[in-house]
Amino acid sequence: MDRKWWKESIVYQIYPSSFQDSDGDGIGDLNGIRSRLDYLKDLGVNVLWLCPIMDSPMDDNGYDISDYCDIDPMFGTLADMDNLITEAKKHHIRIIMDLVLNHSSDEHRWFQEAKKSRDNPYHDYYVWRDGVEGTPPNKMRATFGGSAWTWVPEVGQYYFHQFSIKQPDLNWDNPALRQELYKAIRFWMDKGVGGFRLDVIDQIAKDPDLGITSNGPMLHAYIRELNANTFGSTDLVTVGEAWGANVQNAPIFSDPRGKEFSMVFQFEHIGLDQIPGKAKWDLAPLQLSALKEVLTKWQVGLHGKGWNSLFWNNHDLPRIVSRWGNDGAYRQESAKMLAAAIHLMRGTPYIYQGEEIGMTNPHFSSISDYRDVESHNMFIERAAQGQSPDELLAILASKSRDNSRTPMPWHAGENGGFSDGEPWIGLGDNYQEINVEAALADPDSVFYAYQQLITLRKTLPLLTWGDYEDLLPEHPSLWCYRRQWQGQTLVVAANLSRELQAWQPAEAPGEWKMIISNYAETTPRPTGLTLRPFEAIWWLQG
Repeated sequence: MDRKWWKESIVYQIYPSSFQDSDGDGIGDLNGIRSRLDYLKDLGVNVLWLCPIMDSPMDDNGYDISDYCDIDPMFGTLADMDNLITEAKKHHIRIIMDLVLNHSSDEHRWFQEAKKSRDNPYHDYYVWRDGVEGTPPNKMRATFGGSAWTWVPEVGQYYFHQFSIKQPDLNWDNPALRQELYKAIRFWMDKGVGGFRLDVIDQIAKDPDLGITSNGPMLHAYIRELNANTFGSTDLVTVGEAWGANVQNAPIFSDPRGKEFSMVFQFEHIGLDQIPGKAKWDLAPLQLSALKEVLTKWQVGLHGKGWNSLFWNNHDLPRIVSRWGNDGAYRQESAKMLAAAIHLMRGTPYIYQGEEIGMTNPHFSSISDYRDVESHNMFIERAAQGQSPDELLAILASKSRDNSRTPMPWHAGENGGFSDGEPWIGLGDNYQEINVEAALADPDSVFYAYQQLITLRKTLPLLTWGDYEDLLPEHPSLWCYRRQWQGQTLVVAANLSRELQAWQPAEAPGEWKMIISNYAETTPRPTGLTLRPFEAIWWLQG
């Protein structure tokens, strides 16, 4: 058992522009976060992951950085960041920074210099290819739509960008570029941060000539060098976002004997409701058996070899209660059920802001409601291909990144207590019913279910270290599994449907104690029962 503080922690992700505004400009900021530390401590989390707060033109909401060693004025100042880190430590909370090392903003000083001349020393900080204007080097497409290549007449070359045209990819083959990035990381380490989340880190070793965007041949060599030059000798937590990770290569990233990261974000389970081989916008029904198969594979595959990150939501994903739960009549039940199911597993749980009060997708009805560059690009591109606006709005209502980026509603009053000014993006249409004040006033709310789950993870080592076994891998609606460790056994039964589901365990020896339920009245032991819509129950033995 390799004990690390981050294996026994619960991480809370904050989207700074939407969490709490302190100065009335309609945009959340660092001082707003600092004002809510008591709330976060009461919830029970002990790590805060902040989405990017570095200087940025905000083409992609901060994931286009123009200065790696400064705070964007919309969020505050370096002094505000120092104060947040200091106050968070007083609350026994660590701060994780979001690092975007695959690309920068096209307004970064490096890129401005790179465009001037092929002989400029910064030119090689980016990925360039010769070509003819109007004929890109190849047919690679950007994740946000359109060609992955953009022409720069000043140098007579194309630069490569996997995302927005304002996010040119950095050239990690250049050792000078790598040292600049390590210097920036050490800057934040000196500030006292508790770790880093590394955005699309599996894409830094790309080879656009071969169409390789992730898991390039030099990837792990670069990551090990990054580790050795920055956080490798510390106890900081590091989380690599790796959309290309699979259960075979993930242990390389997070093997405790290795020299890379603490864990990775892997997304195999997140892509199960899209048509295979298609874009995320092409929806398919979720098959529960496939979801259980994927999550079990990761639980078993990383056991003793690496470490899992456990999450349903983040800033790039729609709200899970709207996606795989029920955001209508069974909102609270399904939100609690999904929380209980993921928090039982082996790994470090991540809670995305608002998840703990059961926030839903906002139900936007117009393209003008959206702010996300990816969503707007998709709408324009597919409308030109003939899809109707109503069809495209329905897709965005399901999968747009803005579904998770609406302001945190603190109460039912004006702007939900998020800001005294006009919010940068609209609130959800149900914020007057779903808000923190209402959740804290209701002893049966989603908030208190999360608080109870967090307390259990801190007091039951079984949840951190126990083995995992799926008890009904083929069942189309029930998710039942078992955790075992040092003489204790925990069984969970969860119904992911709105129909009644009967379950008869193969065995239920001894005396069992029910420790979690999302319904008020529940059968006291797993001897045979009917689970109600979205019901979840935990039993403990030993």
